[in-house]
Amino acid sequence: MLAIRDLVKVYPGPVAALQGVNLDVPRGMFGLLGPNGAGKTTLMRVVAGLLEPTSGSVSLDGVEITERPEKLWPVLGYLPQDFGFYPHLTGEQMLTYLLKLKGVSAPGGMKALCGELLERVNLSFAAKRKVKGYSGGMKQRLGIAQAIAGNPKLLIVDEPTAGLDPEERLRFYRILSELAADRTVILSTHIVEDVAVLCPSFAVIRGGKLLAVTTPREARDVLSGAIYEGNVEVEAFETMRRERCVTQAYLVDQKNRVRVFEPEGSPPDGFTSVTPTLEDAYLVLMHGKMPRLSSSQATESLAVAGGVS
Repeated sequence: MLAIRDLVKVYPGPVAALQGVNLDVPRGMFGLLGPNGAGKTTLMRVVAGLLEPTSGSVSLDGVEITERPEKLWPVLGYLPQDFGFYPHLTGEQMLTYLLKLKGVSAPGGMKALCGELLERVNLSFAAKRKVKGYSGGMKQRLGIAQAIAGNPKLLIVDEPTAGLDPEERLRFYRILSELAADRTVILSTHIVEDVAVLCPSFAVIRGGKLLAVTTPREARDVLSGAIYEGNVEVEAFETMRRERCVTQAYLVDQKNRVRVFEPEGSPPDGFTSVTPTLEDAYLVLMHGKMPRLSSSQATESLAVAGGVS
């Protein structure tokens, strides 16, 4: 269990990037969802021991690691949002270099270990190819290969699917799901689909504060009967957006196809009730209009996280 308590990070300015974050992260896949600039990367860097917090603590399985992050590093795998590679090296050479920097032991030899890791992330076919010829998804898989070296107990991946095409994203989902079977994996992302597909539970962060800790099912169920969809003329859309909580809108045949949150059950004329999605729940939460979750455990989690209006 990863336990984060009263975590605060203030940058010069001052800029409060984290404002008293409390969070328990269980074994398996856990999502950290929020818009760009919400504080996700700062939180991940503090947890990884790469950034010193202003106050608060982080512990893994009861071992406090804030003051001595070197206790964590031997059991940590980390794929940052921006991962630099040397383009002139082959995938095998790049991975070998990274493993040596990490001090990973290879009783059977470094070449054999690199081969095993590349096989695990489905990159064996490109081991001798220069990294400059890799696609974005291949680079991310190479990053995961170095992150899982040494069989870490905690794996942190920060915005791993940003910029990937659909095929590469699905391939990456499969890899992450397999890795979460026997360790704690924190997936930090601004992409709702990542959480919907992969995460049994997740937290939402904005402005350095946790807004909710819940599950995809609970987040959807709490909006049951309150999401409506219908067509809106282009000239009337701005008025609707000002007056109602719009969760989604896209243009179809010169009309806006719009989804709105109406907790009182009074949708616009012509709108019909639809099944809520996790994206609906996320955007309602971003509007500050999310109702309390029904289960006691989820409600307690919200209370720890600071609640929602």
